[in-house]
Amino acid sequence: MTPSPPTASADVPGIPRDAVAFYRELEGSNSRTWWTANTDRYAVSVREPMAHLGDVLTEEFGEPKLFRPHRDVRFSKDKTPYKDHQGLFVPVSPRMGWYVQVGADGLRTAGGFYASQSDQVARYRASVVDDVVGGQLVSILDTLVDRGFDIGGDVLVTRPRGIPADHPRLELLRHRTLSASRDHGTPDWLESEEVAERVRADWAAMRPLLEWCDQYVGASERPRRR
Repeated sequence: MTPSPPTASADVPGIPRDAVAFYRELEGSNSRTWWTANTDRYAVSVREPMAHLGDVLTEEFGEPKLFRPHRDVRFSKDKTPYKDHQGLFVPVSPRMGWYVQVGADGLRTAGGFYASQSDQVARYRASVVDDVVGGQLVSILDTLVDRGFDIGGDVLVTRPRGIPADHPRLELLRHRTLSASRDHGTPDWLESEEVAERVRADWAAMRPLLEWCDQYVGASERPRRR
């Protein structure tokens, strides 16, 4: 496949639409050959604009991490070498924070805790069971849903051990991770400076969720595996 030449993406103040086109094309040819032929395009249309977005938001939210494009395929049956999106993460604590990505479906924002250890799950569930603290979380999530966010995470099919079937917050207690997200697609403002304002607004709306997670879940206290 002949690579598409880089567009005038460097002159776009937001996220170039070519970033979306880049990942749509990658879906059909996820190979090192295709990537090598499109390396400059990735830098101009994807990596540099996303890095700039992170820089714009750093003062308010913290230092961002731009994820590497390569997949870790060591323990995966799927051996395609490259991720189907470019993600950027601002941590509140390890594996907890704000997130934004661009991919074949456009722009997506999210926030919450995306991975957990057993001690974090235990603290999370103890907090959700508490009528006051758990009630605070319900209120936070209800507000986010009303504002158009989706609530997700890693959820048990069965109910946690020791939790009665009629517990008023049973669905939340099934969670091992918890996040809020919004899919923006490819709106007219994607290529403009407004993209930073939209991401900022979403992250600000998610701040109460991040503060709740940081206070009541926090980082794992278990020793790291060597």
